[in-house]
Amino acid sequence: QVQLVESGGGLVQPGGSLRLSCAASGTIFRLYFMGWYRQAPGKQRELVATITSGGSTNYADSVKGRFTISRDNAKNTVYLQMNSLKPEDTAVYYCNRIINWVASPSWGQGTQVTVSS
Repeated sequence: QVQLVESGGGLVQPGGSLRLSCAASGTIFRLYFMGWYRQAPGKQRELVATITSGGSTNYADSVKGRFTISRDNAKNTVYLQMNSLKPEDTAVYYCNRIINWVASPSWGQGTQVTVSS
C-alpha cells in the first residue's frame, strides 16, 4: 500500500494562497495517477484535482483557475498550489493514488485548510 503524508495546510485569509505537499512511498510513484481530495465538515469527500503519470491535469469546476496540481517524481511528491482562496475552500485536504477512478483505500492524515478573516 502507498503511504501518504500531507502537509502545508493552515489558516489563511480570503484571497490568500497556500501550497500543499503530499509525500508518497513507492518506487514506482512516477507511474501513479494521483489526486487531491477535500472533505468539509458535514460533507462528503470530493475530488478536486488529478494528475496523470504524464503530467496531464484535471480540476473540479469549483477550483478551476485557482488551484494547480503538480508533481515531482524525483521527490515522490505531489503538490496543490491554491490561490484566491475562499471560505468555502475550508476543509481537510488529502491526496491519494487513484486506480480506475477509485481512490486507494489507504488514506493519510490529511492537512487542515481554514480560510477565514
